[in-house]
Amino acid sequence: MERIENAQQALQHKEYKEALVELLYQLADDDFIISFRGSEWLGLAPHIEEDVAFSSISQNTMGHAFIYYQLLHDLGEGNVDDLAHGRPPQVRKNAILLEEENGTGTYLSEPRFDWAFTVVRHYFYEIFKKMKLESLKNSSYVPLQHAARNILKEQHYHLMHWNTWFHQLIKAGGEAKTRMMKAVEQVWDDFLGVLTLGPMGEKMARFGLIDKEETLRERFLITMREIFEALELNPLDEPKMKKGNGRAGEHTQALINAISTFAEVYSLNPSAEW
Repeated sequence: MERIENAQQALQHKEYKEALVELLYQLADDDFIISFRGSEWLGLAPHIEEDVAFSSISQNTMGHAFIYYQLLHDLGEGNVDDLAHGRPPQVRKNAILLEEENGTGTYLSEPRFDWAFTVVRHYFYEIFKKMKLESLKNSSYVPLQHAARNILKEQHYHLMHWNTWFHQLIKAGGEAKTRMMKAVEQVWDDFLGVLTLGPMGEKMARFGLIDKEETLRERFLITMREIFEALELNPLDEPKMKKGNGRAGEHTQALINAISTFAEVYSLNPSAEW
């Protein structure tokens, strides 16, 4: 597959650009919404060290989203602030699982967040994110190669962080393990939405932007089976997509509410920087 060295070359290939833009929106919107959900734990994490660590992870992940939005800007999709804050829910490409609330209540009003759900969602997400980034290191779009290599430097530590939490809580047994396994079931019921590359997935692979969806999914499932076997847990069934396909613009009230929160300042003053 021909290497595309810059945005100007990509713009000359209509179908290539369409597939590239779709992929970048998925990458950006996934990282953006899960970093927002992470930011809602500020001051609420289990202990002060975790509060600092999780805040740093969320900030890094927001920065990863910025990188992808910047690549979209270079392709003529608009300015970064508007791409992050100004787009309506029906055009967003993030997986539905990632937009779900951390629990009941809100950050400012009776937050009853579920730490087990947060650990499982972030851990599974980071495992698959690493696999996508490794694939993107060989992308035919050279600016995306460079982005993936830079993001991987931070993502390595994010994955280590959630790996530690997941294993410690599972091995703790008792209520901790019970709550974790309930969270695993909840996350797994919608994780197929994270794994899919959406309607243009085949075209993305054909143009060499990323590996085939089936290849990435199988790598992920093999890794998950190994993790569960090592922890002596019952094997997982096939992941599901119970709440809809965010890649196709299907979303929930949770995303609508999230946008109204994180876009509040931007809506009042679009010239503000994020």
